[in-house]
Amino acid sequence: MASRHLARSVALQALYAWDFNGKEDSQMSDFLEKTYAEFAPGLEDEGFAQDLVKGILKKREKLDSIIARAAPEWPVEQVAMVDRNVLRIGIFELLFGDREAVPPKVAINEAIELAKNFGGESSGRFVNGVLGTIYREIGEPGKEHVKEKKEEEQTEDK
Repeated sequence: MASRHLARSVALQALYAWDFNGKEDSQMSDFLEKTYAEFAPGLEDEGFAQDLVKGILKKREKLDSIIARAAPEWPVEQVAMVDRNVLRIGIFELLFGDREAVPPKVAINEAIELAKNFGGESSGRFVNGVLGTIYREIGEPGKEHVKEKKEEEQTEDK
């Protein structure tokens, strides 16, 4: 398993434990430490998961309001806990992450994989739908870069 994918899995499990145990921010470092020890001993990129979790906690209200707007038929507290935290990860990476390091489509695909691996039968489709809606609403970042690159290649071929 790739290092960043594993780090996202660690972040998800720590966020789940945090959510399940009353959302006490002061406990997050303990949840991360326990998750690393049990599921990712020797992970080289521990900082990625830590930065992800810190950013999500810092922007949690904003992330939850985005989930509420993108999935209005599902109040945030009624979204399955795994799906809610996968969405927090995906939205955080999509909107606030380093797009050079994690392009938007990679952030979406990683979130979908987390949902499929940790969530229920329809989690992947649900996460895909919500993140796809958000991606389209923000104007599909990176799409213009792909279009420019194709146009350059066509010009070079002539």
